[in-house]
Amino acid sequence: MKRRAFLTSAGVGVAASTLAAPAIAQSSSNPEIKWRCASSFPKSLDTIYGGAEFVAKRVAELTDGKFQIRVFAAGEIVPALQVLDAVKDGTIECGHTVSYYYVGKDPTFAFDAAMPFGLNARQQNAWMTHGGGRELMAEFFAGHNLVAIGAGNTGTQMGGWFRKEIKSIEDLKGLKFRIGGYAGTIMAKLGVVPQQIGGGDIYPALEKGTIDAAEFVGPYDDEKLGFQKVAKYYYYPGWWEGGPQVSMLFGKEKYDALPQTYKAALQAACADATLDMLGKYDVQNMTALKRLVGAGTQLRPFPNEVMQACYQAAIEVYEEEAAKNEKFKKIYDAWKKFREEEYLWFRVAEYSFDRFVYAAPPLEGKKK
Repeated sequence: MKRRAFLTSAGVGVAASTLAAPAIAQSSSNPEIKWRCASSFPKSLDTIYGGAEFVAKRVAELTDGKFQIRVFAAGEIVPALQVLDAVKDGTIECGHTVSYYYVGKDPTFAFDAAMPFGLNARQQNAWMTHGGGRELMAEFFAGHNLVAIGAGNTGTQMGGWFRKEIKSIEDLKGLKFRIGGYAGTIMAKLGVVPQQIGGGDIYPALEKGTIDAAEFVGPYDDEKLGFQKVAKYYYYPGWWEGGPQVSMLFGKEKYDALPQTYKAALQAACADATLDMLGKYDVQNMTALKRLVGAGTQLRPFPNEVMQACYQAAIEVYEEEAAKNEKFKKIYDAWKKFREEEYLWFRVAEYSFDRFVYAAPPLEGKKK
């Protein structure tokens, strides 16, 4: 009886090992790959630069260490604003950047990151994952021999640091403002002189007076970069970045040649990085803002007059670009429709909830 039981157990063990063998063999047959990733951000910005490190760590974990990605900070291989070109030209295999840095090549790149007066982080994620954005952007990036996968989001950003108060549209005229993405084109309509400068180079430019104002991300990163030491007024909101997506860019041929399991690992790691970065910023920004205000930073909202003028300028810029750029128009038409429909939904539940609870007294109730 025992002998029969032993043989039966042994048979089950043999069968199990036989069944498992193909999976093990498949795993062991996967190649060892080592890639280099250039970031557009300095190492000191642990949250946004850390997004690429997060992806690299998770990919290694998911592939038993066979797929290794080494991350390099801005300037170590290529400058911050040349990451896309380096990936496209094959200098490196991948890059971690924000696609709106490359609107000088084609404004259509901005849809992958953030459009002024566009989508917040939730809405950007919805558009990319289930609203058709991913497919539209994949077609556009393929035309540049690239693959892009969202790998981070900062949430709504701040409006930037200014040496003087902004009380009217007149105060914008002639202002040399470091501003990323498509917003520079819009603000130029109002007399601003936009400057595109990598994150690590902003402080010296602001300190020396090469620029009059600068925006980057939000309280946590801005405090690390030291902007509060050279500019007094801190404005909000960053209407040009309601929910900017940070992306991993890959050379298309390199990406297409990966085993399917490695592609899946990259996609999963990038999705995790998006949630992780957004969560970290939401925690870190609130405490950093308290420190900044406590140390003397003057927090200011942009005047409604300025917001309205910028909004109108944005509409004009979009319509002008759509009239001459077929690639932009194709995505703009779909994005605009999605934005309008998504806003309807958010007005019903999200906005009404936020409007009430942000104005409500603390949970302990009214003090007697």
